[in-house]
Amino acid sequence: MKKHQHDESEHDHDHGVGGHHHHHPAPPAGFDSAFAIGSTINAAFVGAEIVFGLTAHSVALLADAAHNLGDVLGLLLAWWAVWLGRRIPTPSRTYGYGRSSILASLTNAVVLLIGVGGISVEAVRRLIEGVPAGDVGGKTVMIVAAVGIVVNGVTALMFARGRKGDLNVKGAFLHMAADALVSAGVVVSGLVILLTGWSWVDPVVSLLIAALILYSTWGLLRDSINLALDKVPETVDIEQVREFLAGLPGVTEVHDLHVWALSTSETALTAHLIRPQAVHEDAFLHDACHELHARFGIGHATLQIESGDTARPCQLAPAHVV
Repeated sequence: MKKHQHDESEHDHDHGVGGHHHHHPAPPAGFDSAFAIGSTINAAFVGAEIVFGLTAHSVALLADAAHNLGDVLGLLLAWWAVWLGRRIPTPSRTYGYGRSSILASLTNAVVLLIGVGGISVEAVRRLIEGVPAGDVGGKTVMIVAAVGIVVNGVTALMFARGRKGDLNVKGAFLHMAADALVSAGVVVSGLVILLTGWSWVDPVVSLLIAALILYSTWGLLRDSINLALDKVPETVDIEQVREFLAGLPGVTEVHDLHVWALSTSETALTAHLIRPQAVHEDAFLHDACHELHARFGIGHATLQIESGDTARPCQLAPAHVV
C-alpha cells in the first residue's frame, strides 16, 4: 500500500515504498522576450542585408544574409524547445518534452561548428588564391557589418545572464556572440584593407575568428552530447550524493544510484536505500528529497526503500547491473 502526501505550495509529492519528490522548475520563462526580440531584429537585419546586398552587388552580404537566416532559425529552434519543455507530461511521454532543450543546444553546437568549417575553408582558399583588394571591405559591407555587431551583440547580451544555468540558453548566447565576432572581423579587416591595401588580412582575421568560435563552442557540444547520453551533469558530484544518501538515518547501503538530466535545467535521481527494520515514514522521504534539491539541485528524486532481506536480494544491487 502506498501512502501519498501532497503539498500544493511546493508542487512536490512523496510516495511510500518508492519515495518521489518533484519540483517543477519551468524552463526559463524570463527569456521568452529575449527570444522574441532577438528573432525579430535578426530577421529584420537579414532583410536589410538582402536589400543592400542586391543594391551594392555584394555577394558577401548576400552570403551573410543566408548565414544570419540560419541564426534566426537557431533562435526559433531554441525558443520552441523552451515552449515544449513547459508542456505537461502525457501517458506516452511520461517525462514531458524537457529533453528537447538538450537536442536544441546540440543542434546549435553542430550548426556553429559547420559554420566554423565553412569560414575556415573559404579563408584558406582566399589565402591560397589571393584576394584582390577591391573585392574586400567595401564601405557598404563595412557599414552593414557594423550594424550586425549591434544586432548580434544586443541579442547575445539578452541571453548572457542565463548562459551558465541552462545549456539551451548558452547555445543561443554563443550563436549570437559568434556572429557579433564575425561582423567585428569584417569591419576591422575591411578598415585595415582600405587603409593599407593588405587584402590577406581578411582571410587571416576570418581564421582567427573561426578558432575563437571553435574554442567557445566545443564545450557546448561536449556538454550537449553528454546530457543526451545521460551522463551525470557537471554540476553534480555523484560521490557526494552517494555519501549524503548513505548518511541518512537508518540507511546501511545505497545501490542502483542514477543521476541524469531531464532537460538542460532539471536533474533527476533514482536510488535504492536499504533501511533494515525501519518503519516507512513520509517525513524521511520528504526531508531526503528536499536536501537533494537544496544541496545538489536535483529536483526530481525517486527513492526506493528496502529492508535488506538476504533471502530476497535486490536484482539491481550489483554495480555493473543497470
